[in-house]
Amino acid sequence: MEKRLGNHNENNRLARTALPAGDDDDEPQPAAPMSGPDLERIERAMREILLAVGEDPDREGLLMTPSRVARMYQELFEGLHADPAETLSAVFTEGHREMVIVRDIPFYSMCEHHLLPFHGVAHFGYLPAGKIVGLSKIARLVDRLSRRPQVQERLTGLIADTFCDVLQPTGCGVVMEAEHLCMTMRGIKKSGSTMVTSALRGTFRDSSQTRAEFFANVRS
Repeated sequence: MEKRLGNHNENNRLARTALPAGDDDDEPQPAAPMSGPDLERIERAMREILLAVGEDPDREGLLMTPSRVARMYQELFEGLHADPAETLSAVFTEGHREMVIVRDIPFYSMCEHHLLPFHGVAHFGYLPAGKIVGLSKIARLVDRLSRRPQVQERLTGLIADTFCDVLQPTGCGVVMEAEHLCMTMRGIKKSGSTMVTSALRGTFRDSSQTRAEFFANVRS
């Protein structure tokens, strides 16, 4: 019997923005998720940072910097305030049972340790189990989960788990290759170094033949 994947990984809790309410009205409830970042608060914090590093936030070149940074964070972290599963809305019933692969999907994210960018490409593959998804939706899923403070290891797994929860394929795999500016422009300063992570689910993990086919297609 064909085994489908879905609703199986604890890490996928991190991909959801809504939190369930408690059963007891007397219990403290988690705060409702914000609809977006507090831009004024970011501006105030950015002005303080400029002062703390010895700059003059009132000089001409920096006068609008706090508001620019606030709007930048609003864009870069928009994935915090949206459900990534919503990006997989275009699902179609289809009998195709062979591997589907999308390679070289560009992505940009922010390392949660230093709030510096890491960027690269993602490769995604899956074996459908009666359902396929619109091609652009896979890229949108990568973007949605990238736009929040992240670590590459978690990001890779969340992409695989979210896809499996929605489409329940027989298997899927994600490979991400990225340069981390926290390693290339500061600290050890190893320019050109690349981090590679993978997440394999279902037959991509359990079948050596399927796994080999996926990695061969990613490398070709």
